[in-house]
Amino acid sequence: MKEQILNSIEYIGIFIGTLLITIVVAFLINRFFKRLIRRSTEEMKNDPTNYKFLRHAINAIIYIVGFSIAIYSMPNLRALASSLLAGAGILAVSVGFASQHALSNIISGVFIIIFKPFRINDRVSLRELRGVVEDITLRHTVIRDFENKRIIIPNSLISDEILVNSNYGDERICKLIEIGISYDSDFEKAKAIIKEEVLKHPLHIDPRTEEQLMEGEELAPVRIVGFGESSVNLRAWAWAKDPVDAFKMECELFELIKIRFDNEGIEIPFPHRTLVYKNNPTNN
Repeated sequence: MKEQILNSIEYIGIFIGTLLITIVVAFLINRFFKRLIRRSTEEMKNDPTNYKFLRHAINAIIYIVGFSIAIYSMPNLRALASSLLAGAGILAVSVGFASQHALSNIISGVFIIIFKPFRINDRVSLRELRGVVEDITLRHTVIRDFENKRIIIPNSLISDEILVNSNYGDERICKLIEIGISYDSDFEKAKAIIKEEVLKHPLHIDPRTEEQLMEGEELAPVRIVGFGESSVNLRAWAWAKDPVDAFKMECELFELIKIRFDNEGIEIPFPHRTLVYKNNPTNN
């Protein structure tokens, strides 16, 4: 009896010890990868996508192996595991149906890491959602929107969606600066003002290739793109090195152009309506 109690205590100790070792190893691996990711992104300017996904995968393997060893170390649980293995066929079918979504997310996550339609820190748009990719786990992708909220999207779903990646291949962004002026305003003068403000903006870049320079392609052209009910619509093509600079440049250009228009007498119109009374109200 005493020997059985000692054996039970020994098994329980091994079980708890295995679980603790598993948790500690997972913690150390997680900490190591966090330092590696921080060093590689801040100092070496590397893409952290592979490191983050590998961290999640290794942690999952450590927990699966650790918990399996812990269960196998307990004779009673070992017998239960053997009984379950005896019905492995039925169990495999049941688990397959129950975990098909989980497996689909894992496989989709692996394909995302291999083919890289987006990476960590990329700016993406998905349907009406916009934000920065913050993490890619075994199950889901985390996107931080511009209100600092986290959007959790299953990997299988985001793999099947059409998304816009502002950082894919070339981070340069062309911002279309569209402004309407009144029909009475001097549109040539307005075009010159817009072009001048775009060219002198510190965030504006020259995206032209050597061939385009040889052909004399215009930098920051301004064109009339249409006529509204009360406005002549002008559009300027302004380039920035990345989406962050592009957004700042766009906001600042609208403000600078508005100030210049006010000073130069260029009117930005507002909608007008003419009301016609069929019956004179004074006669009623």
